Amino acid sequence: MRAISANAQRGSRRDFLRLAAVAGFPAIVPASALGRGGRVAPSNRVTVGVIGTGNQGMNDIQSFLKDDRVQIVAVCDVNRESPGYWDGKVGGREPAKRLVEKHYAANRPSGDYRGCDAYVDFREVLGRKDIDAVEIATPDHWHAIPVLEACLARKDIYCQKPLALTIAEGRAMSYAVNKHRVVFQTGSQQRSDPHFRQACELVRNGRIGDLKVVRVGLPGGRPDFGKTGDRKQVEPVPAGFEYDRWLGPAPQAPYAPARCHVNFRWIYDYSGGQVTDWGGHHPDCAQWGMGTELTGPIEIRNAHAEFAADPLWNTATEFSFEAVYENGVRMIVSNRNTMGVTFEGTKGKVYANRGKHTAEPESILASKIGPDEIHLYRSDDHFRNFIDCVISRGPTAAPVEVAHRSITICHLGNIAMRLGRKSLKWDPRTEQIIGDDEASRMLSRPYREGWTLPTV
Repeated sequence: MRAISANAQRGSRRDFLRLAAVAGFPAIVPASALGRGGRVAPSNRVTVGVIGTGNQGMNDIQSFLKDDRVQIVAVCDVNRESPGYWDGKVGGREPAKRLVEKHYAANRPSGDYRGCDAYVDFREVLGRKDIDAVEIATPDHWHAIPVLEACLARKDIYCQKPLALTIAEGRAMSYAVNKHRVVFQTGSQQRSDPHFRQACELVRNGRIGDLKVVRVGLPGGRPDFGKTGDRKQVEPVPAGFEYDRWLGPAPQAPYAPARCHVNFRWIYDYSGGQVTDWGGHHPDCAQWGMGTELTGPIEIRNAHAEFAADPLWNTATEFSFEAVYENGVRMIVSNRNTMGVTFEGTKGKVYANRGKHTAEPESILASKIGPDEIHLYRSDDHFRNFIDCVISRGPTAAPVEVAHRSITICHLGNIAMRLGRKSLKWDPRTEQIIGDDEASRMLSRPYREGWTLPTV
């Protein structure tokens, strides 16, 4: 009998699920395709590898495990196992492997399962022909390289927010995703929150009149999420942690526990602080309501920031800037604004945050969106939406280009604040800063010797 190639097996699995979904019965499949207990058989599931199993990666694994159409077959992290993640919790590839195998073991008569492999090098995951999709939940400075490599390997991608460390990386990622036609979901899960969607629909359909100002509230400070804030001095690299790989394309720097894992967000070499962490959420929903998802502002104004003195952490602790659009609408981003997004128009206001939305006057909330009006993309579960689209090959709730345009606002804000610019002119068509060479150089960052962005 002729052997069936791994690519053919992957195609068969996707085709089976796609046909089931098209038929309108994504959860009803022939008995021959089911395992014990009516679950989708592993051979007919979307196979997933998770790259980055620390902070968000561990949470996302649990979300994917709730979907019987998914089979997690690989996890990858440069850290074997250690504390220093959310609230000081333990993360790494070995805890992730145990989490996955414990879940699948619970559904086997033997109570045992050993089908999830653990890797240090993400390229080994991408090299597996039996993997359909990957999640990339690495630190921000480690998004672009694996995303581009995943595109070259024709893997569908769920990538955590913020999309990229720089505007140049984000543009390269969007180009690669579209060139290689892979399905891409950004982990800006507020796109799957009905309150944000409903609020944005009210704004897009003119229920608050002409939109004038959008106030975006983000948190400030540098919280010690990893419980390592008292360990900012140089220490020996712990066993099981491939620290040089963790640095990757970022500048060489000595190891300190407060530099890595969840607290990486407070160091500009690896992230943009609260501005880009939460900037992957609320400015994104602001653009959704503004209808500017595929463009951006023409100017950043009135940028102010405070950078509290610290031996290691250097992102802004207090911040504010305005993004001005061609139609005159202003998006004001600040840690002093009410957390969430407030749309202000000539006839009222609409506010949205996780789990709620309100309006002034309240009567706006009773307004129904008619069949001929604007209805925004509906998703009620961000992870299931990604798997739906892997099967159907349709667009996701949070596509790469939309994510790139949203986080660009925050990158520009950081550039203006770090340079002390009161005004930064931006051309959203060419994605270039106008008349400021110093600021323009910050659209990208040099990579450490030996590291390059893959050519796609």
